[in-house]
Amino acid sequence: MHISQAFSVENSAFDQGRIISLHGYLDASTSNILDQEIQNMIAEAKYNIIMDCSHLTYISSAGLGIFMKHIDAIRSQGGDIVFCSMQKPVFTVFDLLGFPILYRIVEDTASALELFSGGDLS
Repeated sequence: MHISQAFSVENSAFDQGRIISLHGYLDASTSNILDQEIQNMIAEAKYNIIMDCSHLTYISSAGLGIFMKHIDAIRSQGGDIVFCSMQKPVFTVFDLLGFPILYRIVEDTASALELFSGGDLS
């Protein structure tokens, strides 16, 4: 687990990839933690990523930029990033910036796992 003053990331495995649990406040000063985590996953050829946002209390455009930075490399390898368990204030930022058009956002981790296991990411 990587920890900053107000942000931490936990990483756990599932059959097809990894679940990243985001905790706290993701902004310009903490986004480097998430950036490094995703870079590590790409280096390990783990391209199916579930972002569990149940404990994410805030996200800025800098935080969202990390997902945009890596999504092409992930999708070019047949993977994807699926978001789940998003709190309303975080979803509002995603929605305002058009992210629901670019990414799958589902209700909970079980739904995200089902997408990857069923191959229904189209």
